[in-house]
Order: sequence, then structure tokens, then C-alpha cells
Amino acid sequence: MILRQFVSRGLVPRLCGRISSVSSKKKLLVQMARPSSDMAEFRKVFSNAKHVVILTGAGVSAESGVPTFRGAGGFWRKWQAQDLATPEAFARNPSRVWEFYHYRREVMLTKSPNPAHLAIAACEARLSRQGRAVTVITQNIDELHRRAGSKSVLEIHGSLFNTRCTNCGNVAANHKSPICPALEGKGAPDPNTNDARIPQEDLPRCEQAGCNGLLRPSVVWFGETLDADILTKVEGELETCDLCLVVGTSSIVYPAAMFAPQVAARGVPVAEFNMEDTPATMRFQFHFQGPCGSTLPPALERHETEVI
Repeated sequence: MILRQFVSRGLVPRLCGRISSVSSKKKLLVQMARPSSDMAEFRKVFSNAKHVVILTGAGVSAESGVPTFRGAGGFWRKWQAQDLATPEAFARNPSRVWEFYHYRREVMLTKSPNPAHLAIAACEARLSRQGRAVTVITQNIDELHRRAGSKSVLEIHGSLFNTRCTNCGNVAANHKSPICPALEGKGAPDPNTNDARIPQEDLPRCEQAGCNGLLRPSVVWFGETLDADILTKVEGELETCDLCLVVGTSSIVYPAAMFAPQVAARGVPVAEFNMEDTPATMRFQFHFQGPCGSTLPPALERHETEVI
């Protein structure tokens, strides 16, 4: 399988990878039929599925008001995410990087799961009682799926609310607000704001006995590869699911861009819920265009014929 080859050879592409050979792919897409937008037909497929995988991206959280820091206007002060979310940026200026992540953490604490998150969580709980499985594989680091009630969640890019020690490597959940006293009131995104220049010893530190190492956000930064253990779990889900939903993801960032096409190549139905077509749309059986918070709940709600 493609994903296993990437993992075993240590060739997982970097986060900013883009789908290549666009022109040749366009020629192939012309020969393929448009996906169906027949909700009744999707509901028939959904009612028979025993193992559902739901792949989610930034679009599912956009309706909760979560900033993405991507594209035009996606700045914090004068920097974009790719300027700060790197190991090199953290090594040069851990205070600035922690201000950025402190700001993002504090913003997320003001956000709530939207109808798409809640529909996914309710679907998982309901299908679980029927002996059916739902697993969420998300590129998001905001934990909104967990806060909505989803239990089976694979966060391939990590979480804003986990830290990793640069000394001992310990990963721990951390929902403190602020994460350390020195960051209280810091992190304002206005471009005229000066760096706080917090001394390294006052930044978040490891609480493991005898360590006190500098903590970093436990997220996958640009230039880093995804955790091989997480990818192994993802591969297991992709190989065994009998229905895949793609929700609010652009399908241009590797390796996540491979996931749904890989499932479709097995002949498994894939349904895409997105604001617009993506480079992978033509490979899927279904496509439902519009805000995820509007299109997804009716797709996942209980049908009158379902046995509870």
C-alpha cells in the first residue's frame, strides 16, 4: 500500500507538499463522471456501512471561527504560520513562537464545536451502540472533535493542548490558561505589537521529576514528518473501512491528500463534503457542496429504519 511505503522508507512528505503533475491529472479527470450529489443514494450506502472513516480538515472548524493562518491575510503580527511553525524558528526565538501558540490556545478556548463536529460525535455514539465503528482522522490541532464528544480520533498533526519536552521527550496534555505566568496577556496579533522577549527559563517547562526542560507545542511543524505510529493506525483504518467521508479538507497537503483516493482505489465509496471541488473530487462517488455544518448533519442523522 502506498502509505506503508512512505512510512517504511521514511519518505512521508513534508506538510507543505502539493499535488504534482496537475496538467496530467486534469486530462484524466475529464474522462471520469461527476460524483453524485444524491443524498438519498448516499444514505443507502451509509446505512449499510459497518466501519466508517471520516477525514477532516480546516474547513470543518472554519464555521467555529477558527483562524487558519494560511493564504492571503493569514498573518499573526507580520508572520505567517510557515514563518513560525518550524523547528528552526523555535530554536531561534522560542519566546516569539510560544507567544504565537499561546495566542492560538487562548483563541481556541473561546470557540465551540459547530454542528458538523456535533453530528460526527453523535453519529459515532449511535453507530457504536449498533456494533458499527466510526473513526475520525483529522488534520486539525484544535481538539474540537474531542470537545464535541468524539472518542475515536486520530490527530495526525498533533494538538494545541499537548506539549512535548525538548529534553526528555515527554508528551503531556496541558489546558492551562495561560500555559505559564510569563505568557499571561501576551501574544497579541496586531502587527504593531512588540515581541515580549520572555527569558527561556520563564517559558513553559517540563514538570517531569528532575527534568525542567523547555516545552514546545506537540504539533507537527513545517519540515517535520508525521508520527509513524499514528500513520500506522491511520493505515489500518484506511485498509478496513467500508465507507469514507472527506469533510472540509483541500486534499492538497500530503500525506493526508493520499488517504481518500487510496480508499477509493479499493472500490470503497467515498463522499466529499466541502465548499468547493478539490483536486481529488472526481475520484469520489459522492460530492456535497456547501458549509459542512449544513451538509453533514442531514447526511449522518438517524434514519427512521435504523435499529437503535
